[in-house]
Amino acid sequence: MDALLLPTVASPRRQEILRLVWTQERSAGEIRDAMPDVTFGAVSLQLRMLARAGLLQTRAQGRHRYYLARRDALGPLAGMLERMWDDALWRLKLAAELEQTRRGPRPRRKRAGIRRNRGNTP
Repeated sequence: MDALLLPTVASPRRQEILRLVWTQERSAGEIRDAMPDVTFGAVSLQLRMLARAGLLQTRAQGRHRYYLARRDALGPLAGMLERMWDDALWRLKLAAELEQTRRGPRPRRKRAGIRRNRGNTP
C-alpha cells in the first residue's frame, strides 16, 4: 500500500469527496455544492491531493473537470470505506468532525440564563 494513501484518506473532507464520486462522476462545482461550508478553492485543493495520490480519475471537458473515484487504487481500504459510509454512527461522527474543522464565523448561539428586562417595568 502506498505510504501517501492513508494520510490522504484520513481527512474527513477527502473522505466525503470520495463518497460523492464513488459511483458517479461529478464536476468540481457539483462537489462544491454538496459541501456548502467549504470554499471552491478548498474543494479544489482537496481534489488535487486525491488526484495526486492516484485516487481519482480526472476528465476535462471544456472549462469543467469531472472526477470519479478509482476504487481499485484504494485496495482493501475501498471495502472499509463503503462499510463506513453505510454506518449511521460514522455519518454523525463525520458531521461533528466537519463542523470542528469549519472555518469562518460560527452561527451565534442563544445564551441560556437570565433574561434582562430592558424596559422600565419591574
